[in-house]
Amino acid sequence: MMARIWHGRVPADKADRYEEFLISKAVPDYRSVPGNLGVIIMRRDETDATHFLILTFWRGIESIKKFTGEDYEKAKYYPEDKDFLLEFEP
Repeated sequence: MMARIWHGRVPADKADRYEEFLISKAVPDYRSVPGNLGVIIMRRDETDATHFLILTFWRGIESIKKFTGEDYEKAKYYPEDKDFLLEFEP
């Protein structure tokens, strides 16, 4: 089994909407990929920003590549992320 960790930071006033987006779109997308073994979303609220950590669990690199494409070490972003994220970490 392999695990991936993704981190994203959004303005505090957009955090609830971003969490809804993650639950309604990103989580089902992860889970639809053969070889995905689970998804965990963690959230830490601060005064001005909210941090999200997403842990995903996979059978192996080939399973991850089905989700990310060949460059499996880079983050996968959704078009909607531009409306929320403060930066795009690689």
